[in-house]
Amino acid sequence: MRIAVIDPLSGPFAPVGLNTLNTFKFLAQRANAENWAGHHQIVFDAFDNKAAVQESLSLLKTIADKGYRFVTQGTGSAVGLALIDAINKHNQRNPGKEIIFLNHGSIDPEMTNSKCSFWHFRFDANSDMKMEVLTSFLANDKTVKHVYLFGQNYSHGQQVSRAAKAYLARKRPDIKIVGDDLHPIGNVKDFSPYISKIKASGADTVITGNWGADLSLLIKSAREHKLDANFYTYYASSSGVPTAMGDAGLNKVKLVGYWHPNNPSKIGSALATAYKEQYKDDFSSSSTYVMLASLSKAIKLIAPAQTDSIDPVRIAFTLENMTIDFFGSPATIRRADHQIQLSLYISNWAKVNGKDVQFDQEDTGLGWQTLQRFTSEAANQTNTCQMQRPN
Repeated sequence: MRIAVIDPLSGPFAPVGLNTLNTFKFLAQRANAENWAGHHQIVFDAFDNKAAVQESLSLLKTIADKGYRFVTQGTGSAVGLALIDAINKHNQRNPGKEIIFLNHGSIDPEMTNSKCSFWHFRFDANSDMKMEVLTSFLANDKTVKHVYLFGQNYSHGQQVSRAAKAYLARKRPDIKIVGDDLHPIGNVKDFSPYISKIKASGADTVITGNWGADLSLLIKSAREHKLDANFYTYYASSSGVPTAMGDAGLNKVKLVGYWHPNNPSKIGSALATAYKEQYKDDFSSSSTYVMLASLSKAIKLIAPAQTDSIDPVRIAFTLENMTIDFFGSPATIRRADHQIQLSLYISNWAKVNGKDVQFDQEDTGLGWQTLQRFTSEAANQTNTCQMQRPN
């Protein structure tokens, strides 16, 4: 069973895409050796989209022509939204050759709301779910008075800004939004002018949905200009960012997201250790585990024998309401919109102490220290999905 990976393997966001691809290959080795999907072998094949929408759509046509029935993508919601639309059209025109879209990280809420599709499954919490728990955590911190919103100027950055303003107004109306900036994605090399604006605003807290090089360079500039503010991020654990933070981010940079290696889990810790040994890199894309474990369970249910065919449509129906053990906590795909429901964490960038911070990142001697765990119910969002299912 071959799965096409459409993510950036070159350009400014290549480190994120390469980490994800290597994680898929690493997990596939484990899954195949341990028969997660029974006798079926899972293989991931890479397609470099350079983080571009048009490149991704061209690749999808090539992938469809080659006979792939499963596609995964997660680096950039603009790409993810375009793929949903293109895969819907392909499946409508090609009955019997349907493609399933397994989304491991594109988190625009509309992908499981107005743009929801039977053919799309998201294995990461969407940005509204993450903002729900982030603002709940901030609401209890009375030292937060002035917040600056900063993000990339595309669907994800815009959604983060919208949700932050709405949720803070609901939970802490006394907090003042002192800035709200969006910048061109992947094009800014020097964030100094933006950091100067943030300093001048008097912000004590910055909320950003930036990822990849746009977050690394932002944090690096904040460090160089000695910005004294806490950063609440979605992607500070992604490749390159920990090195950019270093000691300057100590107890200042926070992370909202799913499981990380310093949360208790024998399986998770073993995977993190083995991945580090094999790739000299960090196991930071654990949504890949949720995706592969869910898919493997579905395959094993509908095609237990090696000779059984793997029908994507049956796989899709089987994935609905699927629950797996995600390193000690349940993760369930909600049938209504195909959005994964799972625990989320607020974590702090802290020194390795051999206790609650045993794994560092990028050999910095610092790693993620869990401050608070939120259940899936705490992050739950209503949805507007009107899903059309095939017969």
